[in-house]
Amino acid sequence: MTQTMYQTQDTKTSEMPWRMPDADSAADNILNQALGFCAQKMRLDAQTVIDRLQQGDRNACSYCHYSIAEQVSASLGALDKNVKAAYMFEHDATPEDICFSENECTPLVHLIVWVERKTEALNSLVAMLDRALAKRLAQLIGPRELQYVLDVQVIDDTEVERRIGYAALLSSIHHRPLKVWER
Repeated sequence: MTQTMYQTQDTKTSEMPWRMPDADSAADNILNQALGFCAQKMRLDAQTVIDRLQQGDRNACSYCHYSIAEQVSASLGALDKNVKAAYMFEHDATPEDICFSENECTPLVHLIVWVERKTEALNSLVAMLDRALAKRLAQLIGPRELQYVLDVQVIDDTEVERRIGYAALLSSIHHRPLKVWER
């Protein structure tokens, strides 16, 4: 009886093994959702979106960056309870930079992540996601090797209260970042 019961339990476990998601599968999921979002917004098929990204199409890049920011933020929030909100921001120096680089798409997604307290665990999580996303995105869009995809600035309650560093952008009149996730 115990042997039969053990085999039944073992069969159930082997049918549906539970495992923690790894950085590579998370990166695949994030990029698949980003490509789907971009295809929907631009009314294109997935391969055309990839072609546009390879050509540096600024609109395709913008849609993909936005979706990547949302997905990464949601992942960080799900895995770290200290995360309160996440914001996407533009890092261009001047409006002219945007105007004159119309067909140039940078791979960096700039995020501000607001946490209750800063931890090394969150920094490690961001680094793992960044490496996996860079590897997958390089395979997807072309021969150039990407070193980074995520530019994540972590801020805490004290910095927000005192408007220090990147936290000052949250109350900026001219360069307010876009909230992409909130607990």
